[in-house]
Amino acid sequence: MRRAAMQEYQLYIDGAFSDAEGGKTADSINPATEEPWARIARAGRRDTQRAIAAARRAFDEGPWPRMSQADRKKILNQIADGLEARSQEIAAVETQDSGGTIRKTSGDMMLGANQLKYFAEMAEKVPLLEEIQVPQFPAQSKNYLQHEPIGVCGQIIPWNFPLMMAVWKIGPALCTGNTLVLKPASDTPCSALELAKIIDQTDLPKGVVNVVHGSGAECGEELCTSPLVDKVALTGSTEVGRRVQQLASGTIKKVTLELGGKSANIILDDADLEMAIDGSLFGCFFHQGQACESGTRLFVSEKLHDEVVSRLVERTRQLTIGDPMDFGTAQGPLISARQRETVLGYIKAGVDEGAKVAVGGKRPEHLAKGYYVEPTIFVDVKNSMKIAQEEIFGPVLCVIRYKNIDDAIRMANDSIYGLGGAVWSRDKTKALEVAKQMRTGTVWINDYHLLSVAAPFGGYKQSGIGREFGLEGILEYTEVKHVHVDQVDNRPAKFWYGALFGA
Repeated sequence: MRRAAMQEYQLYIDGAFSDAEGGKTADSINPATEEPWARIARAGRRDTQRAIAAARRAFDEGPWPRMSQADRKKILNQIADGLEARSQEIAAVETQDSGGTIRKTSGDMMLGANQLKYFAEMAEKVPLLEEIQVPQFPAQSKNYLQHEPIGVCGQIIPWNFPLMMAVWKIGPALCTGNTLVLKPASDTPCSALELAKIIDQTDLPKGVVNVVHGSGAECGEELCTSPLVDKVALTGSTEVGRRVQQLASGTIKKVTLELGGKSANIILDDADLEMAIDGSLFGCFFHQGQACESGTRLFVSEKLHDEVVSRLVERTRQLTIGDPMDFGTAQGPLISARQRETVLGYIKAGVDEGAKVAVGGKRPEHLAKGYYVEPTIFVDVKNSMKIAQEEIFGPVLCVIRYKNIDDAIRMANDSIYGLGGAVWSRDKTKALEVAKQMRTGTVWINDYHLLSVAAPFGGYKQSGIGREFGLEGILEYTEVKHVHVDQVDNRPAKFWYGALFGA
């Protein structure tokens, strides 16, 4: 059978598409077929420097940071409308690039467009100047807080939700008048470069958004160390987050980190089990478990344990694993052979430590190609085990027994992470009390994974620094200036000058 022509992608720098220096390229491998389907220009350090210089010029000399809030809103809406118009086309691109099921990526496109519309609305609503009240001693004064764009932002995103992560980074940065260089993950750059094509057709001034595809060692490290970059924002693993923070410290950059998780999901004895079972499986197996906030630790009381496990296994066996381009597929492949072997390695480690596989645990026999792993449920898991403490980033659920609710909360908090979590109960007052005691950035009650663009998202502990979404996430892209306006207007009345000049 004749292979379809390879898709070609270039870098997007200073309002133009271009090849990488020396003509370097890299192929994108379709995780379902293990075949290359696209060829992308591969940026090196000098390409990244060129993109940073363009963003710097656009900030220091261009109109964007000085543009009215209404004009910024208009341009963000242009980007949102462009994404909406091409949503199905880009969903297919992302499925081939990432292995995400077409029904997931289709939803991601519409969510991304709606999120951009939120940032467009907020571009006009963010309080750029507000008066604050301060004590009127020793001086009578008026005082203001001024929110200003930080400057050039280096944006580093992962491979699990490529388009959505691009929106999460581009939206708030543009909303507040910044310029940026976006570095998509090496494995999944194509939907971000499709977004660059949309941006190129809007009224956004050149150089405001630049997109470079390349390695973390070259492009990522240049963004973190360049003195021309004012802020770095990363979504990625905790290990990479440590490296980014270390590199950015050389120039004391502002840093936002959204990192790993090992989120706890607690089923209370009065839970609606039909909802809790499906919600817990959705919490762990959505996108093959490749979500940082996935509910990979499920805490169940000894009373409910056997019934819950039986129902979890039954529902898991009903999930369809296969071609991610088929709307009937529930579970697609993992991102790469490397990630598949990592997940299988964790499954082996779980068995070696004494946990038991209740369902799954291997590659599906009916799929000869593709980076697939069966959705896997472990029982007899102790919270201290490797599979319960380390982020696996695959379809592996650990069911852990608890004796009482205090025991469940203690184990839920016994983690270096604190990104997501959930409580299942018919008694919402009781569920809220449990949620209050969980040391984590987001807690769902009787649901999972639903993130609102208007509510802050981020982690406690080693799950990150700062927040995305909501006003809190937008203000991460601003500098706060305090302006003090004297109201005394009388030199003799300024007695505090006597500290230098005497009475």
